[in-house]
Amino acid sequence: MSSTGNTQLQQMPALASPLNDQQLNQLQQTVSQLSPQQLAWVSGYFWGISQAQPTGVAGVANAQVASSAQPAGKLTIIYASQTGNAKGVAEALEHEAKAAGIHAELFDASDYKGKNLAKETHVIIVASTNGEGEAPDNALELHEFLQSKKAPKLPNLQYGVIGLGDSSYEFFCQTGKDFDAFLAKQGATPFIDRVDCDVDYEADAQTWRAAALEKVKQALAGAEAEVVQLPVGQSAASEGSQYTKQNPYTATLLTNQKITGRDSGKDVRHIEIDLDGSGISYQPGDALGVWYENSPELANEILAAVGLSGVESVDVDGESLSIHSALVCKYEITAANPQLVTKFAELSQSKKLLELVEDKDALREYAGNTQVVDVLTEQQTKLSAEQLVSLLRRLTPRLYSIASSQAEVEDEVHLTLGVVEYQHGDKARFGGASSFLSHRLEEGDEVKVFIEHNNNFKLPADDNTPVIMIGPGTGIAPFRSFIQERESRDAEGKNWLFFGDRTFTQDFLYQVEWQKYLKSGVLSKLDVAFSRDQAEKVYVQQRILENAEQVWQWIQDGAYIYVCGDATRMAKDVHEALIEVTVAQGNLAREDAEEFINSLRKEKRYQRDVY
Repeated sequence: MSSTGNTQLQQMPALASPLNDQQLNQLQQTVSQLSPQQLAWVSGYFWGISQAQPTGVAGVANAQVASSAQPAGKLTIIYASQTGNAKGVAEALEHEAKAAGIHAELFDASDYKGKNLAKETHVIIVASTNGEGEAPDNALELHEFLQSKKAPKLPNLQYGVIGLGDSSYEFFCQTGKDFDAFLAKQGATPFIDRVDCDVDYEADAQTWRAAALEKVKQALAGAEAEVVQLPVGQSAASEGSQYTKQNPYTATLLTNQKITGRDSGKDVRHIEIDLDGSGISYQPGDALGVWYENSPELANEILAAVGLSGVESVDVDGESLSIHSALVCKYEITAANPQLVTKFAELSQSKKLLELVEDKDALREYAGNTQVVDVLTEQQTKLSAEQLVSLLRRLTPRLYSIASSQAEVEDEVHLTLGVVEYQHGDKARFGGASSFLSHRLEEGDEVKVFIEHNNNFKLPADDNTPVIMIGPGTGIAPFRSFIQERESRDAEGKNWLFFGDRTFTQDFLYQVEWQKYLKSGVLSKLDVAFSRDQAEKVYVQQRILENAEQVWQWIQDGAYIYVCGDATRMAKDVHEALIEVTVAQGNLAREDAEEFINSLRKEKRYQRDVY
């Protein structure tokens, strides 16, 4: 193949060449030593250089020749990620592309200029969905731009979209669907169908990535593709911490302390985990991923419900396991989901479940408030081991907002854990991960963990910047890490905390610590709302409205606003309160106030960690 390039040069008309004989001979000698991939790379490389040459008579002539050429083919990967899952998929895609010899560039959506899509040949967008169908914070601008009149026409762009989401939510993978629709509307062509991945996304994402890269490689093979030649023995392995979701660190549980009162209706634990010797580092705002095992007793209850003994074998990733072991270690057996309910309705022919399947809203509500075992007992139905596991999602780690700063606790990591517990008839039901950490692990036992970095929930770089922290219930966790960090850095910026829960005496999490920070001046202002301490319930959003003038002044002074906790109600109510503050104190129309609050999100001055 290399001789072909040489022959093509020899066949070029002499008068057409802008090179002299010596330059042409040197080029011929070099070309004869290059592989086809190297020839393609050099072609794109020289084209790029030609575009950077200054204009002038020669520059204009060169530009005219180059104008008919297409830009060097490459793959651009953009991730829209809130907690890090989409980023992880995008990074894996980049590494796999490079290992396949494809030149790939990876972009955080917040760093990518939408107008540059017109210059691309192949783009893949990896998009998670935030809250109720919203784009992640880092993708707000790109998402908005592609809906605007400024969005460029994209007739030459080929693209792929992979969406990550949770099918328990109404707007499943909505951000991925949005980007797919936006690009298609501007004339871009999908080179592969979009895939919408559920919470156990790894296998589907891996299959899709392989198919997408094969198509990209084929498309670029005949074009002036930029390729990366890796030296023999070198791989495109990920850099950074050796401990990941796929390769967690085996840590030790140090402390499991209940921090709600004896008469509280909630069981909240302060958890401390030892990371000594791991080399793991984290920042305030990050999350800890915890791999857990399910309750063996719950596994037995599920097996009894479907008529299995527990010794039946199933194949999991090429490994033969007893169905009991698989339920304990490999599958999600606590939280139900709409797909499980739908599949079991078909298998069992339960009238109740079949009716639910016809009403999507009722189905989501039922699945969100019912555990797997209670779905399976709606209609007595015998299942094979294979049928049972076909109903279940794979086990995924739980993510908990970190409640400590390493500047304070060094080789430890702290969590604020709310134990999920409720009654279903005469049965007590528990959350899978929360009961594992709180009830089934003893201090000194091992637990597998990893850090999930969250760049969308970070303290301002300038320590003089004021911050407003809004975290009711266990949403207080990251703000404990924030205040520890600000104290260790002697940050001059003011700190204001809004905290809420049920009662002052039973549910004021870390009360002594907050009072200490308030007394020392590290915490500038503390406003609390205990909903059940008076006849009329009071929540944090009402405290925000009561302090509207001062909240607005802090915002005008450049304050960053952080919200952590329940996405379904609290986060929406706080968002509405901030809009109302802006309308009243900023003298703005409702629409302008919404745009102002949205601009704070784009500027990363309004950050949310909600679930």
